[in-house]
Amino acid sequence: MANPLTPDVLVDPVVLTRALVDVESVSRNEKVIADCVEEVLRRAPNLSVDRHGNTVMARTDLGREQRVVLAGHLDTVPINNNFPSTVVDDLIYGCGTSDMKSGVALALHLAATLPDPGYDITYLFYEAEEIDSQYNGLALVAEAHPDWLVADFAVLLEPTYGVVEAGCQGTLRAMVRTHGRRAHTARAWRGVNAIHAAGEVLRRLEDYRPRTVTIDGCTFREGLNAVRIVGGVAGNVVPDECEVEVNLRFAPDRTEKQALEHVHEVFEGYELELTDSAPGALPGLDAAPARDFLAAVGSEPSAKLGWTDVARFAALGIPALNYGPGDPLLAHAPDEHVEIGKIRDGAATLHRWLASPAGF
Repeated sequence: MANPLTPDVLVDPVVLTRALVDVESVSRNEKVIADCVEEVLRRAPNLSVDRHGNTVMARTDLGREQRVVLAGHLDTVPINNNFPSTVVDDLIYGCGTSDMKSGVALALHLAATLPDPGYDITYLFYEAEEIDSQYNGLALVAEAHPDWLVADFAVLLEPTYGVVEAGCQGTLRAMVRTHGRRAHTARAWRGVNAIHAAGEVLRRLEDYRPRTVTIDGCTFREGLNAVRIVGGVAGNVVPDECEVEVNLRFAPDRTEKQALEHVHEVFEGYELELTDSAPGALPGLDAAPARDFLAAVGSEPSAKLGWTDVARFAALGIPALNYGPGDPLLAHAPDEHVEIGKIRDGAATLHRWLASPAGF
C-alpha cells in the first residue's frame, strides 16, 4: 500500500493520529506500520535511522549537552469492531487511539517538524508492548542495541490524559497452594478438602490493608488481590490441592526481592511459588530535563498506578515518566477514543519543552 504518512499528514498531529490508527497493527503484526514510520524518518535529513525487527529508532546528533528519549509502542490489542477510525465531534474513535497511537503521533510529528531541538532526541517506535515481555521491542533493543537507549531522561508516551504520571508500580504474581487428601464425597470425612483450606488464604486477603507511599510528592497505593482460583478433581472427589493466584502491585520504594518477602509474610505457613515479577520505577523528577518538562506541562505530577516500560529505563539508570494525550481508562475498550484537544495540547507542550528547554 502507499504510505499514508505523507508530508501534509505529518504536520498535523490530529490527522496523523487517524492515519496511524488506520494502519492495523495488532501485536506481532507491526511490519506495515513500522515500514511506514521508517520511510518517513529516513526522509528527515537531521535524523540517523536504524531498525531492529519492527522497532524503529531515529536520533539527532547535534552535540547538545543532554539527550532525551521519546518512546511509544506501535502495536495495539486485537480489534473489537473499532477499526478503522471515526470522528464524532471532538473525539477520534478507534483501536489504539488512546493506547497509544495518539502518543506515537506526537513523537512522529516532532521528528518530522522539529529539526533543531534544544536537546538531542532519540525517537523509539517499538513493537509488541501489549503482549508477553519476551516480544517487547524495548526489551529486545536493550539486549541487541543498548546504546540506542542511552539518555539523560525519557518520556514514554503512554495515555495519561495530558498529565504527568511519574514512575510506576512494580508487579508480582504468585501461586499460594493448599493441600489436602482425596476421598469420595460420600465418605468426605476420610479426606481433607484443599479448597476449604483456601478459605484462610482468602481471609488474609480480605483483612489485608495496603500501604500508601508518597515519593517525590507522588502517592503510590499498593494492592494485593486474588485474581484466580484453581482446584477440584471431579464432581464426586474431595480435592487434594487448590491454588490461589495473587497479584501484588507495589510502590517503587520496594525492590522485587522485598516485595516477594512481603508476600511470603502475608501467607506465612503456605506453599508459595513466584510466577512473574517486574520492578517499579521511582518518579525520577530531579533530572534537569524532567524539571524543564514539568515546567512546560504546568501541572503537578501524580504517581503512575500500574506498570509501564518506564521501568525498563529506570533499570538502566535513566529517569523516565509517562505523558500522553489518551485517557488510560479507555485503553483496550471497544469505545476507545481520544480527544482532539488533548492531542493538540500535547503536541504544543512537547514542542514548547523541546524547542527551547533552557527557557523553563
